[in-house]
Amino acid sequence: MPYHFDKLTQRRGTGSMKWDVPEGELPMWVADMDFETAPEITEAIKKRAEHGIFGYTAAGPDWREAIAGWWERRHGFRMERDWLVFTTGVVCAVSSAVRKLTTVGENVLVQTPVYNIFFNSIRNNGRNVLENRLLYERGIYGIDWADLEKKLSDPQTTLMILCNPHNPTGMIWTREELRRIGELCAASHVRVISDEIHCDLTDPGYDYIPFASVSKECAQNSVTCLAPTKTFNLAGLQTAAVMVPNDELRHKIERGLNTDEVAEPNVFAVEGAIAAFAKGDGWLDSSGNMWLRTKRQ
Repeated sequence: MPYHFDKLTQRRGTGSMKWDVPEGELPMWVADMDFETAPEITEAIKKRAEHGIFGYTAAGPDWREAIAGWWERRHGFRMERDWLVFTTGVVCAVSSAVRKLTTVGENVLVQTPVYNIFFNSIRNNGRNVLENRLLYERGIYGIDWADLEKKLSDPQTTLMILCNPHNPTGMIWTREELRRIGELCAASHVRVISDEIHCDLTDPGYDYIPFASVSKECAQNSVTCLAPTKTFNLAGLQTAAVMVPNDELRHKIERGLNTDEVAEPNVFAVEGAIAAFAKGDGWLDSSGNMWLRTKRQ
């Protein structure tokens, strides 16, 4: 199917958060694409709309199958279907996990510079931000391992928010780096929230490593946040998932999401995600090839 990434679509006057700025001002402040999403997704939403009934909706087996199939097909990671729990967004999932897995006054570690909303999720809930500042040498960011180990070993540190791949540095952490992070966290009884929302936006020819795929230790001590929203520009659908292999930890996260009322999908959230993960390969590959051609020119 041909995809038209050069088509101009007027977004002013559509309630766009990105484009609600004065005329002449460039809205380059938010991760929001200006070309239309995959037509397979649009068609799935149209088909659902034509049904004409928009009642309470659940994320069922097809939703789980689409997500699990994508990660196995695209990233070589096989996840069990019952590890997945629906949530309306990665940010609300992170905030919910902070509330459920830590108590007021404890430390939550982040690797800075990092997505600024992480700070809100921590501070707004009465927890302390603990920074493990990344090293910057010869144009490349790296982890300050001595500082990380020291801060994780603090008894007040009970949670780490890992950004994998890292936003905004663009670093794709290696399997060895992720393994070491997992070992240090497990040794200090620190849980890991791995935000992997940008995993499909790597340069062509490069892939990321899912944190939970590195070892059983990493899988059993982590909550992974997943979504089609960055990859396919679907933030307005409010659709995401958490993937939690550990049964006890998954129960806690599921209860937290339900308590916070962010565990129920709107009627288009499930259909959009299924179409993206089941039928979006061609569109994503074409967008990557277009970017690569543009980069070479």
